[in-house]
Amino acid sequence: MSGIFSAFRIATSALTGQRLRMDIIANNVANAETTRTEEGGPYQKQTVVFQAAEGDSTLPVNLPNRVREPARGLRVTEIIKDDSPGNRVYDPSHPDADEEGFVSYPNVNIVTEMTDMLSATRSYEANVTVFNALKNMALRALDIGRG
Repeated sequence: MSGIFSAFRIATSALTGQRLRMDIIANNVANAETTRTEEGGPYQKQTVVFQAAEGDSTLPVNLPNRVREPARGLRVTEIIKDDSPGNRVYDPSHPDADEEGFVSYPNVNIVTEMTDMLSATRSYEANVTVFNALKNMALRALDIGRG
């Protein structure tokens, strides 16, 4: 039964990670037109960096020699800012225009963000499906144990 709990931890870590990814993407979209931040300059796109997390238990792997691999999950290692420049638009009447009349906009591409949001949503939904399947298996195992 510990294998199923490891699988629950893996699915839960993925759900948490993809939820954070969706939050960061939503923040990027919300700030796509922000030309002034507290740090100065336009908003900079943020990206979540994931890493495989080592587990403290093992799940069996269906290999000929019955090797047992460490159970893994998802771990967020950092949220990084993209330092690439955004668009510069000539608008001398804008309050954030430089001496030459150009305004620097964030490096957020809405099409890219929406594609990333779709990917994060699909990953989240897939992990919900895994979690529900695990829950059903655990409930059936309990029913078998009662019978």
